Amino acid sequence: MGFVLAGGKSSRMGTGTDKNQDKAFLDFAGQTLLDRALVVMGTVCDRVAIVGDPLKFTKYGSSKDVSVVPDIFPGCGPLAGIHAALLHSSAELNLMLAVDMPFVSRKLLAFLFATASGEANDAIVIVPRSGKGLQPLCAVYRRDFSTVAEQALRAGKFKIDAAFSSVSVRVIEEGELATAGFSEQSFFNVNTPQDRLAAEGRSF
Repeated sequence: MGFVLAGGKSSRMGTGTDKNQDKAFLDFAGQTLLDRALVVMGTVCDRVAIVGDPLKFTKYGSSKDVSVVPDIFPGCGPLAGIHAALLHSSAELNLMLAVDMPFVSRKLLAFLFATASGEANDAIVIVPRSGKGLQPLCAVYRRDFSTVAEQALRAGKFKIDAAFSSVSVRVIEEGELATAGFSEQSFFNVNTPQDRLAAEGRSF
């Protein structure tokens, strides 16, 4: 199952309460970031959901094809989104994608799933590593990670990478990604107006 993580406040993009400033609704090449993420995710996942405030995504929540999953620990960052997604899911392998990563392709998501399901892989987390470090918001998680995530959230520890220390992790290294044809640009994320301008100058 696939989940688009769209629960952020977009505080660096502008006024988080202003829908026009919310990253999820920013327009790129005729599509919002959210719509683009849902389309790409839908090409590799049989079911797709948005993790975020249902009141903000009422348009999508009324769709038969896309459900909206609220955080159980609101205001605790993307780890809380991953936790809510895994509790909602009935699938063993779950793909997480941040809404603000416009250059993630269908091929990359399919590659992550193939890695997660192959090689007799029983890792709890399958995560790529780019030149900027681990990319936990474009990764595959088994449902068992929900227990570790909840323990961390209840302890007030919201950093995703820190929760990896107690589970088995399959890291897809930068060289492996490059060999498969994926560059650093795949993981570019849009956090600020400057990032948005930079993204608009690149090809999708």
